[in-house]
Amino acid sequence: MEICYSPDKFNATSFHVMTMTIITLQAFSGMWINAFIVSVLCIAWIKKRTFNSNEKILLFLGCSRFMHICIAWVFSFIAIIHPCSICIHPTFQILTSVQSFFNSLNLWVSACLCLFYCIKIANFRHVFFIYLKVKIDRIVPWLLLSSVLLSLLIFFIIYDRMNKIQCKNLNSTTAGNILTLTVRMDEHFFPVLFFSGFLFATAFMAVIFSASLLLYSLWTHNRKMHTNSVKDLSMDAHIKAMKSILSFFFIYTINFVCLVLTFIYSMKKESPVAFLEFIYPYVFPTIHSLILIFSNPKMEKTLLKTLLCGKCKACMR
Repeated sequence: MEICYSPDKFNATSFHVMTMTIITLQAFSGMWINAFIVSVLCIAWIKKRTFNSNEKILLFLGCSRFMHICIAWVFSFIAIIHPCSICIHPTFQILTSVQSFFNSLNLWVSACLCLFYCIKIANFRHVFFIYLKVKIDRIVPWLLLSSVLLSLLIFFIIYDRMNKIQCKNLNSTTAGNILTLTVRMDEHFFPVLFFSGFLFATAFMAVIFSASLLLYSLWTHNRKMHTNSVKDLSMDAHIKAMKSILSFFFIYTINFVCLVLTFIYSMKKESPVAFLEFIYPYVFPTIHSLILIFSNPKMEKTLLKTLLCGKCKACMR
């Protein structure tokens, strides 16, 4: 990753302010949305003193995304405002490893959520699928634990390898406060990228498989209802679930492509997709969390009430 600002192209100070403003708006909106999900689930737990499997995954997902966005914002803030601090050992190693941990956890828990919806909603008569449907509530904690362990494995591997990354060419000029930060990844770091990419690709394949099965099941169900002219009360719920899964699959695919591009160009000194390193950590967790809120009637109602209350208080002032 290389961040290089030239006085011939733009004013470095104004560029820093503009970039940091955009990133901060994205980060705080994403943190607020995921904090909202966590707070709603915690309030519901206080009332009924129990969590179902769906709420466990959503709570885990909201917490991991909140921390992922928070760490990504801190990393971007230091890299843009005071890049000299990045090369102070072990700041870069810790921030990169922790960000990779929460990024991995975010992707794996999202895949677990898609898998859970597939098993819970889809209707197949295969013996193994029926077994999973019966046992899914017991499987969910193990899926979450596996996600944490895989993410911890990535954390320790990346932290160990990051100690061998060389930070050099850190220059500062007094004329325009122009900073050049070059972080070079040695060739021995390629196996770590390959291993991380393999794990992320596995999560992506799980999402593709689950979404495809679920969409096929919902499509066949709707077709039978239309063919038999039967009015099913769950028809609207099935259509809403299909839209939610399609939206999730679309943004998950975009996020995975951005992740692959950053992996590919991370070994190069100059990256044409360097802006993705500052954008994609916030887009996927924010948009997908919004989809989850609007696909959940209780959360959607609570969100609208919260926004209306905030608007009323603002008007009263």
